Amino acid sequence: MRVGFFVTCLVDLMRPSIGFAAIKLLEAGGAQVIVPATQTCCGQPGYNSGDRRGAIALATKLIGEFEGCDYLVAPSGSCTGMIKTHYADLFRDDPAMLRRADALGAKTWELTDFLVNVIKLESVPGKFAGTVTYHDSCAGLREMGVKQQPRTLLAKMPGLTLKEMTECETCCGFGGTFSIKYGEISSRLADNKCEFVAQSKADALALGDLGCMLNIEGRLRRRGDMTTRVVHVAELLAGDAP
Repeated sequence: MRVGFFVTCLVDLMRPSIGFAAIKLLEAGGAQVIVPATQTCCGQPGYNSGDRRGAIALATKLIGEFEGCDYLVAPSGSCTGMIKTHYADLFRDDPAMLRRADALGAKTWELTDFLVNVIKLESVPGKFAGTVTYHDSCAGLREMGVKQQPRTLLAKMPGLTLKEMTECETCCGFGGTFSIKYGEISSRLADNKCEFVAQSKADALALGDLGCMLNIEGRLRRRGDMTTRVVHVAELLAGDAP
């Protein structure tokens, strides 16, 4: 099973440990992981900002890099949602590229969904002695249907107790360029999310998208919370959480 691993821009630039943790989990499930060295961005920031030409160029590049793999997997519901859902719109006027985009989209998976439903991972390397609450990131939940999959994997970790927070499915306010265009609304949403995290009294917050992770952790720290750990679910499952 040749699994193409899309690192994502944010993971590459801000927290490469998430990528290494994801690869560790994929290999634990028996996958041969392919990481194209030329990969960059899926094109989502440009697409969301109206730069169709730039987004098409990046999407064309990504398709060429990954279409030879059996699957494409990324540790982000946002990026996989872009590839699986929005590439069809990008290439709506280009039938040849649309066919290639559709073919890649059909074999594109968010990490936890792939581990549960394709690899069917029986056990995970990580252990965690404490309580964890989980934030459902918008794109993963609403575009990729990721809800139970991370919880199924967390249930396999010895010592971990999951404590659901209030409104775990409510947006944290990041939304990519939304947080830049609508700063006041974004900040209010982030504050609400931080309140729900605090109310859960969990030792750590886990989630599946680094954008949300940076947004929530940054807000927690600015509010004075220096103790709640904020980790990507891949790091937690792999036993590599900082």
